[in-house]
Amino acid sequence: MSPKKETQKAAKSSTAIGKKFKGFTDEERLAMKERIQELKADKADGESAVLAKIAAMREPDRALGKRLHAIIRASAPALSPKLWYGMPAYAKDDKVVCFFQSAQKFNTRYATLGFSDKANLDEGALWPTAFALKKLTATEEARIDALVKKAVS
Repeated sequence: MSPKKETQKAAKSSTAIGKKFKGFTDEERLAMKERIQELKADKADGESAVLAKIAAMREPDRALGKRLHAIIRASAPALSPKLWYGMPAYAKDDKVVCFFQSAQKFNTRYATLGFSDKANLDEGALWPTAFALKKLTATEEARIDALVKKAVS
């Protein structure tokens, strides 16, 4: 095959070519608007904003959010609660370390506990940064406690 045909064939197989961007979903646009409001909000009011956001969630996310908030605050008191893209988050030096995404946020089947690149969870060349949550038992709570402690170490 000639070099020209190989180049043309490679270009045709690219997933970016020929596809049109359909725009952001309603949920994504709402998250961006919430982020703008968060940047304008008073930083000292993070705890009450996070608790209000959790209280506004539907069950079972509300119960998960309340329990996660308690675990994270007990495991890492140095983390400051704040809203981040409309989600409860916990920051160190104003940088988000971990966050809770309810299932209803983007209409997914499970809630998520996520960690940012500021979290000290590095382990070799591959490690998880988000965990699906359906319910919390003592086993999951202990694992979350250890992960949060490691993330801020």
